[in-house]
Amino acid sequence: MATVHPLSPATIPTLASSVRSVIRDGGLIAIPTETFYGLGANPFDTAAVDRLLAIKNREEGKPILVLIGDVGQLPLLIADMPRIGHILTEAFWPGALTILLPAHPSLPLNLTARSGLVGVRLSSCVSLTELLKQIGPVTGTSANRSGHPPAATAEQVQQELGHEVDMILDAGRTAGGLPSTVVDVREPVRIVRDGAIPRQTIRNVLETHGIVLAA
Repeated sequence: MATVHPLSPATIPTLASSVRSVIRDGGLIAIPTETFYGLGANPFDTAAVDRLLAIKNREEGKPILVLIGDVGQLPLLIADMPRIGHILTEAFWPGALTILLPAHPSLPLNLTARSGLVGVRLSSCVSLTELLKQIGPVTGTSANRSGHPPAATAEQVQQELGHEVDMILDAGRTAGGLPSTVVDVREPVRIVRDGAIPRQTIRNVLETHGIVLAA
């Protein structure tokens, strides 16, 4: 059964080392975001990503979201940052927008689903981003089996995945609602998944820069 640890700005200094060790050793942690709890694994570790996919029973062909602590961690994950990526990060990060960007060639193929893309997000959950500033990027796919409802509490994660993950970071109930919106910045720019940030809001931002959002 996973160990449960309170996550807050006050606990991060003592918690970061043990979380880092779990991630380094190929473990899985459940982490809060501004929407739901996610599953954190080392995005650079093929075996850890395989374990994540097996636990979620996730279908192949979808790149896995990676959460970062700040934009300074982006070069670890992406090959380059298109102009549209800059526009969207400046408008919506930190927040519930996942951006599909050209993947760094060193990333495992099971993370990118051989798409050449990686989904990246800077969450607005302060405790999470402060932790990630210290331990580095982790995956952030939802902490539930594919097809099951996402978890908004650490207790829900424990009930469904407590025997599968190594550590649960409990920051209380998350806001829930819609998951993050996912945008592919390759032209024509398109929304891959509608979510917490409305399509029209994204369209309005892009149009101020002369960019058309595909229908």
